[in-house]
Amino acid sequence: MAETFLFTIAERVLEKIAYLSVEEARLAFNVESDLNELKETVTAIKSVLLDAEQKQHRNEKLRLCMWKLRDIFYDAEDVIDDFNCEALRKQDDNHPGNEKVRFLASCCLPLPFSLKMGHKIKEINQRLNKLATEWNRFDLGQGYEVRRVFHRETHSYVHSSDVIGRDDDKENIVDLLMKPSDDRNIPVIPIVGIGGLGKTTLAQFVYNDYRVTSSFSLKIWMCVSEEFDLSRLLKLIIQSVSKGEKCDDSTVDAMQTRLRNLLNDEKFLLVLDDVWNENHVKWNELRDLLRSMGSLSQSKIIVTTRSLKVASIMSSTRPYELKGLPLGDCMTLFTKWAFSDGNESRHPNLMRIGEEIVKKCKGVPLAVRTLGSLLLLKTDASDWISIRDSEIWRLEQSENDILPVLKLSYNHLPSHLQRCLAFLSLYKKDEVYNSKEVVQFWMANGLLEHPKPKQEWEDVGNQYLNGLQSRCLIQKEKDYGMYCTFKMHDLIHDLASDVSQKECRTLNHQTELIDKTVRHLSFRDETLLKVPHVKKLKNVRTVIIHGVTKESLMTLHVSKFKYLRVLRLCDSHFTALPDFIGTLKHLRDLDLTDCRLIQKLPSSFYRLQSLQTLRMKGVPLLQWPDIIESLIELRYLEITIKALHLKAIRSGCWPSLQYLAFHDCDNLQSLFEGMQHLTSLRGLVLYNCPNLVSLPRSLKFLTKLEDLCVSRCKKINLEMEPEDEEDINIQLSLKTFLLSDSDRLTDLPQLLLERSASTLQQIKIINCSSFVVLPPWLQHLIAQNCQLYRREWTRSPNISPREGIN
Repeated sequence: MAETFLFTIAERVLEKIAYLSVEEARLAFNVESDLNELKETVTAIKSVLLDAEQKQHRNEKLRLCMWKLRDIFYDAEDVIDDFNCEALRKQDDNHPGNEKVRFLASCCLPLPFSLKMGHKIKEINQRLNKLATEWNRFDLGQGYEVRRVFHRETHSYVHSSDVIGRDDDKENIVDLLMKPSDDRNIPVIPIVGIGGLGKTTLAQFVYNDYRVTSSFSLKIWMCVSEEFDLSRLLKLIIQSVSKGEKCDDSTVDAMQTRLRNLLNDEKFLLVLDDVWNENHVKWNELRDLLRSMGSLSQSKIIVTTRSLKVASIMSSTRPYELKGLPLGDCMTLFTKWAFSDGNESRHPNLMRIGEEIVKKCKGVPLAVRTLGSLLLLKTDASDWISIRDSEIWRLEQSENDILPVLKLSYNHLPSHLQRCLAFLSLYKKDEVYNSKEVVQFWMANGLLEHPKPKQEWEDVGNQYLNGLQSRCLIQKEKDYGMYCTFKMHDLIHDLASDVSQKECRTLNHQTELIDKTVRHLSFRDETLLKVPHVKKLKNVRTVIIHGVTKESLMTLHVSKFKYLRVLRLCDSHFTALPDFIGTLKHLRDLDLTDCRLIQKLPSSFYRLQSLQTLRMKGVPLLQWPDIIESLIELRYLEITIKALHLKAIRSGCWPSLQYLAFHDCDNLQSLFEGMQHLTSLRGLVLYNCPNLVSLPRSLKFLTKLEDLCVSRCKKINLEMEPEDEEDINIQLSLKTFLLSDSDRLTDLPQLLLERSASTLQQIKIINCSSFVVLPPWLQHLIAQNCQLYRREWTRSPNISPREGIN
């Protein structure tokens, strides 16, 4: 994995050096020459890294050298982040209440710190120079990121008896083929799903159906693979139509003339198997040629692809998303590959183990075939138990087995998505992912590209999620407006585990060895903190562990990970957060959700100047912790407070805060004054605050606020009408407004909603029994683009607006 991402890491190091290259910062750090040397060396290495990444698969020495580079680059990043942390600390000390400034303008950092950091940079430069001799021997040149092209071959034939569990799918596709079309383009039917699901088999099944054969005078099968080249595709089509006759035409014009003569206005079915092309221009070239020949209204095209984006480019109709096989069909397929004909009846004990093995495959036929093939002619129960208890990604597999087939999808991803997918291996299988949590995890570990103008880091992360979803590598579960949930197929999780194993590891009681290069750890049990291999690790950046009961384990082991970026301790049972937390100055993501025995934060907490995400939902803090206000990098805050009131926040507090949520604040009657200072706020959530009586009117100054959710706030009064000319002239940006389970609610915040008329997309009102009449001013909003969703009213309102769910 590190070889693939070395270019990205080098870019990040250079970007951070550039961020430090402000003249004042250089003078303060007194390491200008060392920084310049580091920058020049990394730049020179980066210029040939893409060539190295192409060649390292065939050169073991090069691959090992790249691993050494990875560690040096990571250490360089840690040192530069030390500068950032110290600058942030000095900034907070020297500029209280002022608008955020990234680095110091006039005050230098302490001399001992500058000397220490200067020594570290010199040491990194020495390590790079020592490696340079070995690196230069590989004679690398400048290159460009090029996805490796895979030429796969498939054919059109399949025996119907070999296809298990796809009869209904075949009927659905055949029905689509038989429907007449008035479309001016040739109708395209995309079949979409992850690798190994049986898309090609289904297309073969349909292709050989007697009804299809009788309906289409010409049938053309073509395995496209990754090279979507017009000239190549036309040659393949001509060879297929002419029964294998070689096509020697050299120009596209000559080939299209020949193809037109061959088709001669006949009705044809074209199957484009295994399509990866996401360039709509290339598809349009082929489509425009095809629609000029043959019987346009009756001809059809079937496309198999792993990408929803490909499907949307090639067809305006909804793709046929292929699902996994049910367990019974998977068992039939498994038996076919694991036993000689009829032999399974002699081994009922093996069949019981086999059912557990099949369940691991989660309905993917190729995975069933792969594991079944591994057990062919093996009748010893220990062999079957070994397969059952092993991770699929650890089993030996051939080129056409499930993991190599899935790796085609991984290899086709751009490098930034490869790395983000790999990091998802730290989550549990079958876990429902929260999009916000995942994006923050990526952000904390520096996996996101720098935002473009008018973009936030969170927007970049959401684009990455959409990229993985469009390639069927994750599946969206529910969309909640402010965030969505998604899942990842177990086999994709196996793929992520395989490609990330030297950098990301999930530890369970079967873990025997941990590579010293591992920097991201997920523990299934807190006792695994005692594993000897863990004790030897020093540069860990991620620790995920649920249900910690012993604070001593945390203090003894986690405290030594000085470069932690992510620490997630959900559902832990210690009574106080260890004081060492303040030494983790690089920490960007801290999750204490449902640590219900903690009532206050340690005094060292203010030192977490780099913290971007803080989740304390279900942590019953007795009072608002003032030290949180010193966390000037904070972007996301979830908190539970048992106080009646909150202190006012000062100007300049949390200048980057994007999301603020109050959960289960039983006593809270009002929010803090000064909310107008949260100028970057995009999402505000108030959940189960039963004594909260109103929203502060200062919300009208939050011009970036896009999502407002009020749920289970039974006493709240949302009345907020325009009062003066200033109120009439303000422009707000609300997109989603959600109200639910608020019994006394009778009014809506007219000021916030009307001033968001040009942006408002959705209003949801759910289980608000006292809200029975929609105000007249709301009709104008609903008449535009805003959707109103209502559910479980006690009485029908006097207006029937359009309803919709996003």
